[in-house]
Amino acid sequence: MEYVQERITTLHDFGDAAPPAPTGRTAVVVPMTEREHTSLAAERVLRTLSSVDPAAVVVPLRAAPDRVDEVVAWLEEFDLPLTVLWCTAPPVAAALREAGLAGAAGKGRDVWLGLGQVLEADYVVVHDADARSYAASHVPRLVFPLTRGKRFVKGYYARVENGRLYGRLCRLFYEPVVRALADRHAAAVVDYLGAFRYALAGEFAMTGEMARRVRAQRDWGLEVGTLGEAFRLAGVADSAQVDLGVHEHDHRAVGGPDGLGDMCDQVAAALFRAVTDAGLEPDYEALRADYREVAGAFVADYATDAAFNDLTHDAAAEREQVRTYAASIRPPPADTRLPAWADAPVAPDRLLDLSREAVADAT
Repeated sequence: MEYVQERITTLHDFGDAAPPAPTGRTAVVVPMTEREHTSLAAERVLRTLSSVDPAAVVVPLRAAPDRVDEVVAWLEEFDLPLTVLWCTAPPVAAALREAGLAGAAGKGRDVWLGLGQVLEADYVVVHDADARSYAASHVPRLVFPLTRGKRFVKGYYARVENGRLYGRLCRLFYEPVVRALADRHAAAVVDYLGAFRYALAGEFAMTGEMARRVRAQRDWGLEVGTLGEAFRLAGVADSAQVDLGVHEHDHRAVGGPDGLGDMCDQVAAALFRAVTDAGLEPDYEALRADYREVAGAFVADYATDAAFNDLTHDAAAEREQVRTYAASIRPPPADTRLPAWADAPVAPDRLLDLSREAVADAT
């Protein structure tokens, strides 16, 4: 346990912290895919949320037409003020295309669609549905700093389970590449991106006003892209991070579709978009070499940390991951971010109506 303050305000759990928070003025967005339907983790999240009593819960759902009816029926069993938005409904996709917003459909786009349904809330919390350790304290902890003048809050936690360290993409790519950037560039945006203890956490909160102004990455770059937006809209003074304890999540392979390698490409693109937005122009070839060196030292440090805690650690496998991730260090591709809802050329109410009609037609 420690109580060190970081570059941004850092709130610690000194023993079952349960701060008061106006959950009745808070909307919660929980993106979900059909594979999480009836999973123990998703069921725990939704049942726990019912005890939190939020003003609204929005589930942006990515599901195939032949599965959407059973998933929606399952979701409606929970005692929640629940709104389901079928993100991959053909009429929703058509409306986005007509508005000039066609493009990749991923987690970021789903969350953006969910945010469109909660624009009137005072506070907005976003979190994943696959945390097997989800607790009723998470939403109040994320909201509490917003009631004390902050505009953006990020959760942080340990990823330790099954006798080993997880959080590999954050530990082995994000942290060392930001450290390598900091070694070359004395820039406020790099300081900010490096200030968060778990930058890739899917748990964050913001004021409703900020939710209306955030541009969203379409894919797995959502979390890092949101940090870039938070730097632009909130900055150091109006940001905080809060302790959410130890989390147990689903795990992914490094290779294959939607594996950590693909995710790294998307995280890297969002990271380098954020720094170029702030005026930085990295030398990507030099940064790649710096990253390999810094990441190698990180692997050694994590091996020591694992040994200190009697955890299993495969340093050779982690060095191989570093070699895989290094290929993602390159200039960001064309900007395909979704616009802030304050500027969006489509009405969120229309998208919800289209979603509901499509769900009804699929049953």
